[in-house]
Amino acid sequence: MREESGRSLIEVIGVMAIAGAMTISALGVYNMLRGNQVRTIASADLSQIAENTKLLMEMRGTYEGVSIDYLIKAGALKSDAAPIGGDAWSIESSADGATFSINLVDLSNNECEYFATKKPKWATEIMINGFEAGISDNCFDSDTNQISFIVK
Repeated sequence: MREESGRSLIEVIGVMAIAGAMTISALGVYNMLRGNQVRTIASADLSQIAENTKLLMEMRGTYEGVSIDYLIKAGALKSDAAPIGGDAWSIESSADGATFSINLVDLSNNECEYFATKKPKWATEIMINGFEAGISDNCFDSDTNQISFIVK
């Protein structure tokens, strides 16, 4: 009798299936970790923006006139790049100048839910798609969510 060496086609297909499943699960874990890292970095950036704005504008006694351009010219911001979400973000003062808001746009559902559940200490209020956070789930399933962090 002749002895055969090597693997059968079924064994090779089985090994490839296992390797494929492991690769897909590893990519899923990587994407989850990467998303968490991006949100953590954005949270730190937003905190720094809020603190820099407070330090710069509190000397004036009002937040009137605050904007991204003003903060860049004053050195409180390095660039006009959004910490997370779309590029149409803004920083605006309230009508009476007592508070300011950091407004983020084009956030994904996951990003929206992250900020809705983890209210930063520096924000006095959070508005999600025009509604106060915590009242109900206001995040959309699309990438069109808007969040405003109100700071006193």
